[in-house]
Amino acid sequence: MNTKTRLLFFFGFFLSTFLSVAHASIQQDTISFADQRARINNLLDSRKERFGEFDRSLQMKSGIFGIFKTSADMQHSIDILKQVIVADNQIFVETKRLLDIKDYESARYEALAKEYDAQVTAHMKTISKLQNENDKLRAQINELGDDQGHSNLALYIALAVIAFLLFTRYQAYKRQQIKKLTQQ
Repeated sequence: MNTKTRLLFFFGFFLSTFLSVAHASIQQDTISFADQRARINNLLDSRKERFGEFDRSLQMKSGIFGIFKTSADMQHSIDILKQVIVADNQIFVETKRLLDIKDYESARYEALAKEYDAQVTAHMKTISKLQNENDKLRAQINELGDDQGHSNLALYIALAVIAFLLFTRYQAYKRQQIKKLTQQ
C-alpha cells in the first residue's frame, strides 16, 4: 500500500467513525422529536374525545320530561368545555416545545454541517501538504540516487585506474625481477 492510499484509508476511517458518532447523536434528537409528536397526538386525541363529550352534554336534557336543560347539565357542559380549553393550552405548549426541538435540530444540523465541512477541508489540506511533502522527499531520493550513481561511477573509475596502475607496477616489477635473474 503506498502512502497516498494509506492517507486516504485513514482519512476515510476517521471520517466514518466521526460520522457514526454524530449519527447516533442525531438519532437521539430525532427520537425526542418523535416522542414530542406522539405526546401532541395523544393530547389531540384526548381533546377530540372531550369535545365529543361536550357535544353529547349539549344534547343532554335532564330537566322536566327531558325537554329542558338544568343548571347541572349546563355546568357539566361548561366543565367539559374548560377541560377542552386546558387541553388546547397544553397542545399549544407542547407544539411550542416541538417547534423549539425542530429549530434546535435545524441549528444543530447546520452547525454539524459546518463542523464537518471545516474538518473535511482541514483533512484535505493536511493530505495535500503530506502529498507535497511526499513528492519533495521522492525528488530528494531521486537526486540522491542520481548523485550516488555519479559518485559510484567515479569510484569505479578510480578503482579501475588504481587496478591498472597496480597491474602496470606489478608488470614492471616482474620485468625487473626477470632482468635481475637473467643478469646474474
